[in-house]
Amino acid sequence: MKVKEAIEKRRAYRSLKETKISEEIIEEIAKAASLAPSCFNKQPWKYVFINDNKLLTQIKSLLSKGNEWARKSSLIIAVFSSEKDDCIIKERKYHLFDTGMATAFLILRATEMGLVAHPIAGFDNQKVKNILNIPKEYELIALLILGEKSPEISDDLSDWQKEAELKRPERKDLKEFAFINKFNP
Repeated sequence: MKVKEAIEKRRAYRSLKETKISEEIIEEIAKAASLAPSCFNKQPWKYVFINDNKLLTQIKSLLSKGNEWARKSSLIIAVFSSEKDDCIIKERKYHLFDTGMATAFLILRATEMGLVAHPIAGFDNQKVKNILNIPKEYELIALLILGEKSPEISDDLSDWQKEAELKRPERKDLKEFAFINKFNP
């Protein structure tokens, strides 16, 4: 699969079926993240790959109402970084940008491997950090829900979530966000 194909195939599906996410798969997607660019090669990203059933149950209990579907995930990845671990040039703090790029590499590699890697923000941030022993100076950016796409649409989904499973949600037109030479809304 070429990069363009992985980008086009990547979707934030919510209908998941349980699958085994092996240590080899974890290593493979982590390796993809490790190859992302970063300011002065500081590589500020950190990930906790959660596959222990007891820990998964604890983390899944901290998901917000709209994320019940994520309880069927086979692996959850906590994505975090600290501004102290990356460049701060004038007022620009690069850790979020660099961690985002690394996470995009991870997501695309997971997609290429036939997995769904769906980032979410709906969870109890402090409780997740406490369970995973993430120090307070680190910013927990997102959780990535990993699993295999189910051929059936889950009954746990809301109507709009079911619709999004069937058809890619609309994307903004390029002229809404891509400008040549100067910003011109």
